[in-house]
Amino acid sequence: MKKLSILIPVYNEGNTIHLILDKIKSVSLIQEITKEIIIVNDCSNDNTEESILKYISLNPDLLIKYFKHTINRGKGAAIHTAISKVTGDMCIVQDADLEYDPAEYNVLLKPIIEGFADVVYGSRFIGGKPHRILFFWHTIGNKFLTTFSNMMTNLNLTDMETCYKMFKTDILQRIELKEKRFGFEPEVTAKIVKIPNLRIYEVGISYYGRTYEEGKKISWKDGFRAIYCILKYRFIK
Repeated sequence: MKKLSILIPVYNEGNTIHLILDKIKSVSLIQEITKEIIIVNDCSNDNTEESILKYISLNPDLLIKYFKHTINRGKGAAIHTAISKVTGDMCIVQDADLEYDPAEYNVLLKPIIEGFADVVYGSRFIGGKPHRILFFWHTIGNKFLTTFSNMMTNLNLTDMETCYKMFKTDILQRIELKEKRFGFEPEVTAKIVKIPNLRIYEVGISYYGRTYEEGKKISWKDGFRAIYCILKYRFIK
């Protein structure tokens, strides 16, 4: 029986972590695929750990592995820790907020399970799924980064910065990832394209974006870091 590993980097999400875990729990995966949830707490300074441990104790039927960093190292570092603990056949990164809907895991799983894809990106900009209307300049920045990444990788993605990237686990674990913060997205994109004969697909997904007042963490500084990463990992391993 195949297993999907769900990697959740967490920082100060004590008020919402139980909500996303409830959504994950309620999802029935195609072909009776089982779920493994790997949570990495990146040294939160709110009640995140308390919320996670309480949830685990109240849901013993759900396979949850919990790890924590003793210092804040960044989202990318938390993902690196989670990847090292994966035992599933496929894996996906799930932000701890409510911007992405776990009910759509099956949309990403289908091309892999049917033998067409090795990696599937969930695009917020294709298909007829709900997409919250928020920031004009954020959208322009996202499209610029995707276009610039495509120029360096010769891909035709519509949403390089999407959180929902599903991988066959053996592919992700063979890549040496270095970015500790929000550079994970351009780095992993630049590196998977260097794997011979890799099949990359893209599917439309929903997006329930947050405002900064609601807890959104990425900023314009991360956009400049993404540009640096796109260039850097185009030319080095």
